[in-house]
Amino acid sequence: MNQRMLGGLVLGWCLITLPAFAAQTIDVYRDPSCGCCEAWVAYLRAHGFAPIVHEDTAMPTVKARLGVPKQAASCHTASVDGYVIEGHVPVEDIQRLLANRPRARGLAAPGMPIGSPGMEMGTPQRYDVVLIAADGSIRHFATHGPS
Repeated sequence: MNQRMLGGLVLGWCLITLPAFAAQTIDVYRDPSCGCCEAWVAYLRAHGFAPIVHEDTAMPTVKARLGVPKQAASCHTASVDGYVIEGHVPVEDIQRLLANRPRARGLAAPGMPIGSPGMEMGTPQRYDVVLIAADGSIRHFATHGPS
């Protein structure tokens, strides 16, 4: 096998397999003064996502544009593959959402639950992640934290 042929085989393999290893891009909108949002972004990176951070102080406008209902609001808002991710949602929930692709707006961890990703201070609390339905209603998706 000559070098040119070998090079072509390697290039072909890379073009086929590298997309499977590419990190999932996620747009994160956050107020520049919020430290827990920064910690959540670091958590995403550590778990294989490629966050693109947009610092924006007009977060209510961002939330309204992305369809986050007031009862599901938290500090930061993200967008991934057509879904909104509101607040400190764990990676396994985001991965489950992307794998199952429900007809919904996205997920939210309302408020700022202690012990959620990016909020690892104090005594962890039990908290729910909710699915934001296409009509804006919310329902249970997952529960995290101590029993």
